Amino acid sequence: MWKHTLTLLSLGLLMPGVMADEPPLTYDRVSLSASASAEIENDELTAVLFAQREGPQVAALADEVNRSVRWGVERARKVPRIKVQTQDYRTSPIYRDGNLSGWRVRQSLRLESGDAMQLSGLIGELQERLRLQSVGYGLSEQRRKTAEDELVSRAIDAFQDRAKLVTKQLGRPGYRLVTMDVNSGGALPRPLGISARAMEAAVAPPSLETGTATVRVTVRGTIELRLE
Repeated sequence: MWKHTLTLLSLGLLMPGVMADEPPLTYDRVSLSASASAEIENDELTAVLFAQREGPQVAALADEVNRSVRWGVERARKVPRIKVQTQDYRTSPIYRDGNLSGWRVRQSLRLESGDAMQLSGLIGELQERLRLQSVGYGLSEQRRKTAEDELVSRAIDAFQDRAKLVTKQLGRPGYRLVTMDVNSGGALPRPLGISARAMEAAVAPPSLETGTATVRVTVRGTIELRLE
């Protein structure tokens, strides 16, 4: 008889604990979102050029590539407001019919500038010994941040206007903010349309138009409608 009584008491003590783990029920909550965007003129251009040689002797190929890239770096450093960086040094075997027939040595040179005319002129010079791989454009960190800061204010205002509209349409006297997330993002830098033939043959400076990027800020949140 006592054993059964103790078992019932134990169950009675456990039940409140299980119920306490369940999330509290919430009512009259509405999820909303609002966004603001703007077209901002790109102010940062990047170009990637490379030197590549193929042949049977790795040392000779590496020496030619190193000389060409070093020449490109020295020319780029003479131009003001141009950032230059070497990258992607690779040595790869070449196979023909399953047999090793030679080697390929390649290294890239990355240029960055906010002056499209200067960068275009430099690219034209460097194509004397280097090949153009790609040109892209985008927003500098400072310009993107400035644009996002302005858009955050506009997006929050739009969120509040929407929250007031929902509150009014549902016949409630007011609301309180429960959660809010602010997310920002924009267009990624896109490559300019330069054909492979142009990269190999053209020495004239390419025409660079920076264009614009779309910067967007989205605000998502939950409001709780008041009953009185």
